[in-house]
Amino acid sequence: MFIKRLIRALLLDPAVYEEIEHDKRAMWQAALVVLLSSLSRGLYAYNVGNYEGLVIGTITNFVLWILLSFLIYIIGTKLFPESETRSDQWEIMRVLGFASAPGIFRGFASTPHMTAIVFLVVWVWTLAAMIVAVRQALDFRSTWNAIWVCVVGLVTYWLFYFILFFAFGLPKPAWS
Repeated sequence: MFIKRLIRALLLDPAVYEEIEHDKRAMWQAALVVLLSSLSRGLYAYNVGNYEGLVIGTITNFVLWILLSFLIYIIGTKLFPESETRSDQWEIMRVLGFASAPGIFRGFASTPHMTAIVFLVVWVWTLAAMIVAVRQALDFRSTWNAIWVCVVGLVTYWLFYFILFFAFGLPKPAWS
């Protein structure tokens, strides 16, 4: 069941995100997807000689998943909800965990001359998955509302990331 869900999430199947939203037992699966995505990022960091990036990057990815889920929850349910919007923090965490599935392919970024292409494809793919996941979890009728919530959430997320980066020396973004 997990592998099928993972593949359907990678294929941007809205029905799987709706299924994950309502399956409270899927939290461990979502966390596993985030772990796999984090380890893939860590593999990239390790392959380019940043050994501590494997550990710090994995931990940071989990913390930032929780932060982004909280931001999307607040922005989508409190600031820009639609009339049918009903969700909770856990539903958002589950769907965003699965939306991080394209990140599993970041490990291919360590292939010479492929780094920028891989990161661009993974970033766009993850954003698309995130939009589908948010639309389903927040019961939006309009994809534009999901795009808006994701953009505002990501801008806020990156502001937090860079504040933490400058304050505590978190791992640099992969493109730096």
